[in-house]
Amino acid sequence: MQTVIKRRAHRPFSRAVALVAALALLCASGLVSAASAMCSARSPAHRVALVELYSSEGCNSCPPADAWLGQWKNSGATRSVVPLALHVDYWNGLGWTDRFSQHRFTERQQTLTDLAGGHTIYTPEVFVGGRELRTWSQQDSFQSRVDKLIAEPAQANIALDMKPQPGGAFDLAARFDSRTADSAARLDAYVAVYENALSSQVGAGENRGATLHHERVVRQWIGPVPLVGGKLQIRRDIRLDSADASANANPSVDKFGVVAFVENAATGDVLQVADLPLCH
Repeated sequence: MQTVIKRRAHRPFSRAVALVAALALLCASGLVSAASAMCSARSPAHRVALVELYSSEGCNSCPPADAWLGQWKNSGATRSVVPLALHVDYWNGLGWTDRFSQHRFTERQQTLTDLAGGHTIYTPEVFVGGRELRTWSQQDSFQSRVDKLIAEPAQANIALDMKPQPGGAFDLAARFDSRTADSAARLDAYVAVYENALSSQVGAGENRGATLHHERVVRQWIGPVPLVGGKLQIRRDIRLDSADASANANPSVDKFGVVAFVENAATGDVLQVADLPLCH
């Protein structure tokens, strides 16, 4: 009888030891933190200013604009400014191919210009809330545009959730809910994955010999995806591939983030934005 009692007394302890050992093994492999971590963002009740910089490494007037955009690298969302750098491809045939360029960004720049009744696209060009702002480098002018936007109530709600997965991947869930009174308006949703702290040694073209530094560079782009009945949910598996060759094996999550926004397809107006730096 005593032997049976001793076995029963030690069995919970043995199980506890086994459980602790298993948890220690999972923690060492990083699976516990990957499974439990979750980063989230919700858009505020007022509009947020999406700042789009159209840039190129082949343009010698772009580095000052790149530096200007970088000032909101970390703190922009707290000031209701969400910056993105979209590198276009029409400079690529003039001596230097921009490794961050995508033709879809050239197309988006042209579309926004056409919607506003313009005809010419150029770099650096800045859009705030979907509308061009030629005087972006003048602080008063830029702040005036931002203040006007954030004084308006939001016309959409956006919720972002990112859950880390093993191997540098993330599960993305983005939810969009329209609040506009115009039920006939076509609204499109977009999601952009950006990367910070990038640099390039330029070997040709107008910036030959220069080391260029970039923040908030769009690396992945989803959209346009139309809202149906004023609602939409986008779910994607996002894999982080750093443009820094030395980081490809183990990219730093701190360098990446996700921006989601809703746009009026007929006018180009960006109705609401959410920004989410990725968590560990």
